[in-house]
Amino acid sequence: MKRLSLLSALILLSACQGSNPYIADGKPLPAAPPDAAGHFDSSAYPAPPRDYGRYRDWRWRQQPAGSAWADGALVAEAVGGGLDQRGLRPVREGKAADLEVSAALHLEKRQYQVRDDYGSYYGNGPYGDHYGMYGSVPLVRTYEVEVAVVQIEMFDGVSGQAVWSGSAEARSQGSQSERADALRRAVTDALGAYPPE
Repeated sequence: MKRLSLLSALILLSACQGSNPYIADGKPLPAAPPDAAGHFDSSAYPAPPRDYGRYRDWRWRQQPAGSAWADGALVAEAVGGGLDQRGLRPVREGKAADLEVSAALHLEKRQYQVRDDYGSYYGNGPYGDHYGMYGSVPLVRTYEVEVAVVQIEMFDGVSGQAVWSGSAEARSQGSQSERADALRRAVTDALGAYPPE
């Protein structure tokens, strides 16, 4: 066995002793274009991280539109309050804003499923003979709920570039005051990830 493996190793080594078909042939690199020293391709590098701390104030890019669920003034008040909690203040008159904000509210339908397992046991109790039978029947119910979805977008005040967006939803049922509270909670949830880490 040793001889066989030694013989196969010698055959492999002799096969490697052939001539190399690859020849080292170097050609000089072509000359750089004349404007290469002054040209910087920013697309070749990742964008620097955005400094959200420099955003201090905001203005509406477009006033929120109302709906049958909530009027535009309520949406504007809820979003303004949420931005205030994040340290963003409305811009003073005559000053350029750091951020432009848009908010939209629309209704959507969601389907939910609830599963209940109904079962029963037949036989002796826990201290008698332990024989009996257990059976369960799953009952799955599907129901549809209408929700109000609030979408908030922020744009850089100088470049107009989109810098952040968030959305959340609230149940659309209840009285006008309950819907207003639900809208405020949805705005708080939507702004929960601002500023990004």
